[in-house]
Amino acid sequence: MSAQGDCEFLVKRARELVPGDLWAAKAWLITARTPAVGPGLWFVNFPDQPAVWREISVITAALRNDSQDKQTQFLRGLFETLPGRVQCEMLLKATEQCFNTLERAEMLLLLLRRFPETVVQHGVGLGESLLEAESIEDQESPVNCFRKLFVCDVLPLIINNPDVRLPASLLYKYLNKAAEFYINYVTRSTQTESQYQGSQDSSDILSPSKRSSQKYVIDGLTEKSSQITDPWERLFKILSVVGMRCEWQMDKGRRSFGDILHRMKDLCRYISNFDSDAHAKYKNQVVYSTMLVFFKNAFQYVSNIQPSLFQGPNAPSQAPLILLEDVPNVYGDTDIDRNKHIHKKRKLAEGREKPMSSDDEDPAGKARSRHITVNKADLANSIEVLESFKLARESWELLYSLESLDKEFTRICLSWKTDTWLWLRIFLTDMIIYQGQYKKAISSLHHLAALQGSHSPQQMTGQGSLENQRALIQLATCHFALGEYRQTCEKVLDLMCCILLPIQEGGKVQEEQPKVKSKFRKGSDLKLWPCTSRAIMPYCLHLLLACFKLRAFTDSRDDMALGHVVVLLQHEWPRGESLFLKAINKICQQGNFQYENFFNYVTNIDMLEEFAYLRTQEGGKIHLELLPNQAMLIKHHTVTRGITKGVKEDFRLAMERQVSRCGENLMVVLHRFCVNEKILLLQTLA
Repeated sequence: MSAQGDCEFLVKRARELVPGDLWAAKAWLITARTPAVGPGLWFVNFPDQPAVWREISVITAALRNDSQDKQTQFLRGLFETLPGRVQCEMLLKATEQCFNTLERAEMLLLLLRRFPETVVQHGVGLGESLLEAESIEDQESPVNCFRKLFVCDVLPLIINNPDVRLPASLLYKYLNKAAEFYINYVTRSTQTESQYQGSQDSSDILSPSKRSSQKYVIDGLTEKSSQITDPWERLFKILSVVGMRCEWQMDKGRRSFGDILHRMKDLCRYISNFDSDAHAKYKNQVVYSTMLVFFKNAFQYVSNIQPSLFQGPNAPSQAPLILLEDVPNVYGDTDIDRNKHIHKKRKLAEGREKPMSSDDEDPAGKARSRHITVNKADLANSIEVLESFKLARESWELLYSLESLDKEFTRICLSWKTDTWLWLRIFLTDMIIYQGQYKKAISSLHHLAALQGSHSPQQMTGQGSLENQRALIQLATCHFALGEYRQTCEKVLDLMCCILLPIQEGGKVQEEQPKVKSKFRKGSDLKLWPCTSRAIMPYCLHLLLACFKLRAFTDSRDDMALGHVVVLLQHEWPRGESLFLKAINKICQQGNFQYENFFNYVTNIDMLEEFAYLRTQEGGKIHLELLPNQAMLIKHHTVTRGITKGVKEDFRLAMERQVSRCGENLMVVLHRFCVNEKILLLQTLA
C-alpha cells in the first residue's frame, strides 16, 4: 500500500498547486504517473474500496462535464496521464457501477469514442438500451435525451464502423429513428415547447420563449449536449451511409435535392421489373430518399412564409405569408356600353386605359403549370422558397405515385403522428390549393384550424390574431374558387371582425395601403400575400366585390347588391370607374334606385356628383331613395309640404353633409361597412 500512499500524496500535492500554478500541478501529476502504474494499477486492484471509487467517480464525472474550470481541467489531465489500457478498464468498470441509464450511456460513449475497437462489442447494445429506455420512460416527443444520444452520438459510431455487421431491417429501423428525431428537432415549434415546458422562471435557461437569445436545452442533457449543428446535413449523411450498406443504387459525390428527386423518378420507372428482394430494397431507397427531400423542402417553404412558428417572440418580426387565389379582373367588365348616359364626369373614363388583369389572359392558362407571384419586399429569397415548394410538391406526388410507396410512406407518417404537425398541415394546405382541389383544401383547412387552436389555446386579439386566422382567409379563397359566394362572404366578414386598423394619435388611421398591381405575369393565378391588415383587408374587399357584382348585374333587379357594389367600388378608385358607370347605366334603365345605406358609407366625391346629377333634368330625373326611411318621409312631406319639395331639400342637405365627409379615411369607412352590415350583406347573397 506504500505505492498507493505515495501516489495519493503526489496527487494531493498537485491538487494544492492547481489554483496558483497549473503547470507545476501538471508536473507533479506526471510524477504521480509512475507510482500509479508501477504497483499494478491500484484503482483496478482495489475495486471494492470506497475511497478508490470515490476518486474514479470524480474523475469520470469531470470527463462528462462541459465545464472549463481549473479543477475539472486538472481531473481530465489526471485521466490523460494514465495508459490507454488503464483508461479503458477504468471506464468499463465505471460503467458497471452506473445504474442510471443516461449516466451509463454517457460513460460508454466516452469508452466508444476513445477506443473505437470497443464499438463492435458495445455499440449496438448501447443503442438498443437507449431506445428501450425511451420506450419505458414513455417520452412524449422523439426529441428527448435518449433519442438524442442514440441518433447523434451512438448511431454514427455504429454505422461508420465496417466491423459492425447489421441486417438491413435494423439499418432501416435506425434510419427511421434518426429521421424522426432530426425532423422534429428542426421543426419543433415555440408553441409546442411552451405547452411542454409549462411556465418557466424568467431566468430558466430551458424557456423556449427566449430561444432567440438563449439556447434550447433537451430535458436531461446539458446545454452543450443539446445543441446540434447542421441537423439536415447529419441526417442526409446517415441516409447516404445506410444506402451504401444496403447496396442502394447510389451516385458518387454530393447531389442537389433536385438531382436526388430526378434519380428517384428514374428508379420508379423500372422498379416493378426487379425481383421481390431487390424491389423491397429499392422501394426503401425511393421512400426514404424522396421522403427526406420532401420534409426538408416543405420545412424550407414554411419556415420562410411563417418563420414565427420556429422562432421565439424576441426574434425579428416578419409578417407571415399566405397563399391565396388571385381575384381575377375584379374591376373589369367587357359588356359596358359607354354610349349611354354620358356626362362630363363620365367622359373622363373614355381617356383612361382599360385595367389589365389575369382575366385578359388565355383562359386555358390554368390548365398549365400555375404561377405564384410574391413581392420581393415581402420575401427577399422568393426564388429559392418557390423552388423548395416545387420540390416538396413533386416529392409528395412521387411518394403517392405507386401503391407500394404510398403504403410505406403512409405507415411512416402514421407512426410519426405527422397529422399533428402544424407546420406540415400549412404546407399541405398550400399544396392542395395550388393543385386546385378546393373541396379537399377546405377539409384540410378545418384540420389546420383545429391544430392552430391546440397550439395557441389563448385567444389573441387585434392585429396579431390575423396570423391565427390563416385558415379563415384561405377558406374564403377556396369557397370563392368553387363559386360558393355566400360562404366566401361569411368567411371574409368573420375575418373583418378580427382586423384592427393601426390607429394614430388623434384617432386618425394611417392612410398607407399596399399598391396592388393590376397586371400580373402571363398565367399567374396565385399570390403569397403578407398576413397583415394592410394587405389582407384590400384582398377581402376584392373578394366581396367579386361576389356582389355577379348578383348586381344579372338581368333581374337587385338594388341591395348594386348598392353594396357602389360602396365597395370606392376602394382603389378610379380603378373601378368602368364598373361604376355600368351600375349608373343600370339605374338609369330601371328609372329608380333604392339603397338606404348610401349616405352611411359612400364618401367618394365623384360618385356623389354622379348621383346628384341623376336627379337633374339632364341626368334623367331618376327617382332615388337613398335616405333612411325615405318612404316614411315621403308620406310625411305629402301631408305637410308637398310630395317632392321636402324630399328634395332633405336630399340636398344630405349631399352637402356627405361632401364634408370626403376627407374621411376610406378604409375606416369600408371596415365599418363590413362589420356593421354583416347580416345585411349575408342576406343579400342568400
